[in-house]
Order: sequence, then C-alpha cells, then structure tokens
Amino acid sequence: MTSLYIEGNTLFHRLSTFAKLAILLLTGITLALLSSLWVQAVAAVLCGILYLSLGLGFKQAFRRIRAVVITIALFAMFNALVLSPFDALVSSLRLLAVVFLAATITATTSIADFMEALRVLLMPLERLGLLKASDVSLALGLVLRFVPDIANRYQALKDAHRARGLTVSPLKMIGPLIILTLKEADSIAEAIDARDIRGH
Repeated sequence: MTSLYIEGNTLFHRLSTFAKLAILLLTGITLALLSSLWVQAVAAVLCGILYLSLGLGFKQAFRRIRAVVITIALFAMFNALVLSPFDALVSSLRLLAVVFLAATITATTSIADFMEALRVLLMPLERLGLLKASDVSLALGLVLRFVPDIANRYQALKDAHRARGLTVSPLKMIGPLIILTLKEADSIAEAIDARDIRGH
C-alpha cells in the first residue's frame, strides 16, 4: 500500500509527533480567533511555503491535497453567497493554512509514529475502560494507509478505461473500486489476525 510519509531530514521531520500536533492545534485555534484578512493570508502563504519546502514538486504537492482544496473552493463560493465575499475569503485562507500545515505534518510523520502518539494520548481513556487505545490507533493507521491507496487504485481504473477506449465514468468504477478495496481489507484483516497485532 501507499504511504503519505516522505523520507527526509527537514526540521519538521526531526520534531516529535506531539510537538507537530501541538503546533497544528495552536495554529488552528489562533487563526480561528483572528478575523484579520492579512493574518490569514500571511499564515496561508507561510504554511504553503513550508509544505512546498518538503521538495515534493508543485504537481505532486497539489495532487495530495486536491480534493480538500476543491472542497474549500466550493465552501468559499457558498459562503460568498450566504455571508459575504470578505468572510468567504477569510475562512478559505484560514482553512488553506491549516490544510497546508496538516499536509506537512502528515508528510513528515510516519504512520507508526502517528499510531504511537495516539495510543499514548488515549491511554487515560483506556484506564477508564472507555476504549482500547491500541485498537483506535490501529484504526487510524489503517485509514492513513487506505486513503492514498484507494485514490491510486481509482486512478489506475481510470487509466485502464482510457486505454481500452472506454468512457471514464465515476459511476462505472465505483463497483470495481469497492470490490478491490474490500479484497485488500480482507487481506489486511487476515494479516492482523495471523500476527495477533490486536493482542486478543
């Protein structure tokens, strides 16, 4: 399967997972409390530069967050109609800044580190008997691995349709995509059970 993690030795690569999550949380809260257009614009530009500094290249960097950027654009158009163009621009820049920063953190943190950080953070809830921290962290790890994998599989199906001269229709590819994804999920579930990763 494909991972969003990129090998490197940047400052963000060297930061601990907890430090990265704290930066993301503080940035999100700070931007949410401020309504200045210039603050949001500067934050979006700086976070965008930080994201591009990972060396992905503009095309690959955009591809990783394309769906989110499109969603933000649609959200901005809706806000412009319901609220005002100014409010739409401020909220969109705020979201872009957080998305760029989150994408940077995702690209510089391995799934194993994410899982371990979440497990540690959830231990108090496990002690209260509310959940099993290792199971929740495992679920997060699988989601982080599956999302890019599903996107790549969808692209492969599109390419296969085009190669055969067939019309590319999302509706026609939903069935095969679901089947392939479920097969992959079954294989992963069998591997987890065989290795007793969940410990029960």
